[in-house]
Order: sequence, then C-alpha cells, then structure tokens
Amino acid sequence: MTVDPEMTVELEWENAMSSISPRETAADLAAVATLLEMADRLGIVPLLERGEPVTSAELAVAADVPEEGMDGFLATLVAAALVVPTGVKEFRVAEDFADRIHDSGYLTWSLRANQPYVQNPAAFLRDPAAAGAQFRRNGREVAVSSRWIGSQGFYPAATEAILAARPKHIVDLGAGAAGLLIDLLGRLPESTGVALDMSAGACQEAARAARDAGVGERLTVVERPIQSIADDPGPVAGADVIHAGFVFHDIVLEGDVFDRVLRQCREALRPGGIMAITDAVPYASAERERRFSALFTYLHAGFMNVTLPPEEDWLARFRQAGFEQAECVPHRFPGGRLFIATK
Repeated sequence: MTVDPEMTVELEWENAMSSISPRETAADLAAVATLLEMADRLGIVPLLERGEPVTSAELAVAADVPEEGMDGFLATLVAAALVVPTGVKEFRVAEDFADRIHDSGYLTWSLRANQPYVQNPAAFLRDPAAAGAQFRRNGREVAVSSRWIGSQGFYPAATEAILAARPKHIVDLGAGAAGLLIDLLGRLPESTGVALDMSAGACQEAARAARDAGVGERLTVVERPIQSIADDPGPVAGADVIHAGFVFHDIVLEGDVFDRVLRQCREALRPGGIMAITDAVPYASAERERRFSALFTYLHAGFMNVTLPPEEDWLARFRQAGFEQAECVPHRFPGGRLFIATK
C-alpha cells in the first residue's frame, strides 16, 4: 500500500489541532508567546527545555539577575501553566511546553523577527531597495523564532531523513541557532557537524547552545554566507549529509550562484550522500497552509526580494546540478517542503 505524503501531513495536522483546547484564544497565545520571549531574553529557555527540575537560584544565575526577581517571574510562569513546582523553589516545564514553544514561534517570527517589515510597509511599497537597506531584521531573533517553529513544523521530517542516512559528518547551511544540528549530534554521539550562517548573532547563539547541550567539541560554527560555497566549498567537504533550511530561496535570483552552490555540494558529498533542502513553495493553496503561506510568500517577495520557486523548479535545479534523483516531502509547516537529493 502506498502512503500519500500529503495525506500523512494532513492527518498529523488534524491530530495536532484536535489536541488544542476549545477554550484556547488569541489572548492565550499572545500571553504565552510574550512570556516565552521574555524567558528567551533571560537566557533560561535552554535550561527549561531539558525537562529536568531546575531551581530558581540556577535560573537566576543563568540570567544574571537577582533570585528574588526570578522568583517573581517563575510565579508568573506557574500562573500561566508554563511551569509547575516540583519542590521548594524548584520547577519543571509543563507537559505541553514543547507545543507552546512551537506555537509561539509563529507569532514571534511573524511579529517580532519581521518587525522592521511589519512597521514600515509603506516605505517598502514606495522604494523597496532603499527600505531594504534601511530596515533590517535581527539575525538572532530570526534564528530563535525559526528554531521554535522548526521544533515541530519542519525539523521532524528533516531529522527522520538525516538519521536514516546514518551520517558521520553533517553540514547545515544557514544553520541559524543550530537547533537541528545540535539535536542530531545528541542522537549521533560519534558524528561531527558544521553549522554555517552569515549572522554573527546566530553563530554566537549556536556556539552557546552547543556548549549547553554538551556537543560543542563536535560542532564547528562557521560565520559565512551560503553564497561563499560557490567559490570555496571547504565547509561542506566530506559531508554525508548537507542540510539547508530556508536559505536557498535567498539566492534563487542569483541563478548562476544558486546552481554553482548546488553543484559544489554534490561534488563535496561522499558517495551515496544526500542533500536535504528544507524550504517553501509560494502561496500554497491547501486550507491548512494558505494563510500563513500567504504571509510567508508576501514577506519574502515584498520585503526581501525573494521569489519562492514552485516545487517543480526545485526538483529541476537538483537534476541540473547532477543529482541522480530527487523527491519532495511536505512539512507540517504551512507551505514548507523537504527536498531530498541523492548523489
């Protein structure tokens, strides 16, 4: 029996939506997203995400704030059902914390990471080039919110595909805060990885997160744009898997560079290696996808000068780069697709 990937994703989405309380409101989502962003700004989300009991004193040290101040913040998180007490001044996250992180990612990405665009639409409509030079997104905010979305929106499919390849060396292009790569290295204790990103803030966050997760010695962080691979493929050399998450669309208009990067990646892969590109198609029409996909497509086209290629164009680029085969798997992330090409 053949399983339709689209139907599988639709069923997963319906199951996920059925778990949401009918009393959940926009006010609930806004409050949770705001509190979690505050926790992220305090630098305590990684400690909470471990799922183990942690004391207010430990969190206060991590945040470099007075313990009494942290006590007040934790009392608020308890009231909001984001953490639960496990002892005297000891807490652990609620069972649905991972779901809350994922849901909040959409709000923080849309309204916080893209705030320069949301606040200045008229400037972009009048003169996109000038506005783009003046109003820029914060790389760290983009990286963190993308990781939160990806935790359930697109990392699971990519993780499954990468683990199935049993890689010894993984390269993630446009790794952001390296959430996917850090998780993979935790599951593959004998493997090494390279996280490449052009944002200094994202690279700093990736290095910190890797140290906190105990994989810092096996992860190399490289601060470079993906376009640099076209002329210097050093960071991808000898990879069993090369992953790229939502970065290839940034160079789609640089046709020659786009194709050269793909070819360099194919050449750098070990025999039988795979390239897995997580990206998006424009204006996905399925009911579960259409609204966020519309926003995602418009933000990229109107504010970032990025034209998202349709699915058939992605597959054609892989063939032109010399990959033997390529396939497309839909993500839970609205409009997201995982393209897997084999050397």
